[in-house]
Amino acid sequence: MTYKLKLMPAAAVTLALLTGPALAQDKVLTIAGSGGAVKDATEQIFLPAFTEATGWSTKFVAAESNIMLEVETMLKAGNMLYDAMEVSASNYPIGVQSGFLAPIDYALLDPDNTLPEAAKKEFGVVAAAYSTVLVQRLDKNPEGRKMESWADFWDLETFPGPRSLKRQPQYTLEFALLADGVAKDEIYEVLGTDEGLDRAFAKLDEIKDSIPVWWTSGAQSVQLLSDGEVFYSTTYNGRVNKLQESGIPAEIMWNGGALHTSYVGIPKDAPNYEMAHEWIRVRTMRPELEAEYVKFLPYPNFAPGLFDTMTEEQAAQMPTFKANADAQFVADEEFWAANIDRIQERFDEWLLF
Repeated sequence: MTYKLKLMPAAAVTLALLTGPALAQDKVLTIAGSGGAVKDATEQIFLPAFTEATGWSTKFVAAESNIMLEVETMLKAGNMLYDAMEVSASNYPIGVQSGFLAPIDYALLDPDNTLPEAAKKEFGVVAAAYSTVLVQRLDKNPEGRKMESWADFWDLETFPGPRSLKRQPQYTLEFALLADGVAKDEIYEVLGTDEGLDRAFAKLDEIKDSIPVWWTSGAQSVQLLSDGEVFYSTTYNGRVNKLQESGIPAEIMWNGGALHTSYVGIPKDAPNYEMAHEWIRVRTMRPELEAEYVKFLPYPNFAPGLFDTMTEEQAAQMPTFKANADAQFVADEEFWAANIDRIQERFDEWLLF
């Protein structure tokens, strides 16, 4: 599939080019990433650690949603200014298919092979992760029972009561297939066929009448649970702590959760390709730094030894904790980038009838 980037205002697209080579000197690494809280955490935690480790200074550019278009513009101009960059889950397939990213040299980055395979892609290393998981109100369960699988979520007889799912197919159809007995490592193979898509929608038919609200934001999903409007719902793992702290007896079911990952990568023709690997090492492989980061944002990566810095209770709440990660499947953003238009249209029509 060919990906096309939407045109943005010229000022936004060319900002990095206009600030130009003035800072593209030796011993300066230019990193593009998100603004807001992510930028604050990066500047407080990772950038100083990189400078201490390497002696290089840094320039951090808050590129936000324009990042891929800026990279494309620089490549066409033959003047790549970024050495490393954040790559969101949705941008990763664009970067790969369009040839905007350089491959990661894992022999250079991780010669001792300490990163787990789940952390490594050809063109990026996982920098942050969150999960879409089932959350259940334990006080609404039948006595002595709790949900342990998606088949239980679909079991209206054993677990009666209202449910909720996200009003988007890419956060819903995978769970339907798991409930129907599809193995987690075969989800996208099945969903990529007409028969598999029919199977997912047929499974949704079974519980459609028990879904009074299809949630559209993380805040709404936990509010539905808090108010008791639904007993069971998918939500983002980072939302559950506040629900529990409010006194609601809510529990995550990690089994069959969807693990969503974003990355740090290197743009093609980066002027400091090898040193960019040192940045990736600091950003993704230093457990003491990552432990500080998750205090800002509860989106951990796979830094080796990260969970040794936490209590067992804290570690068990993290989506990349081994037991939790092993129980989940990794959401395939490349599949959805290639198929979302046709599946979304069918999903919207299905909701109407």
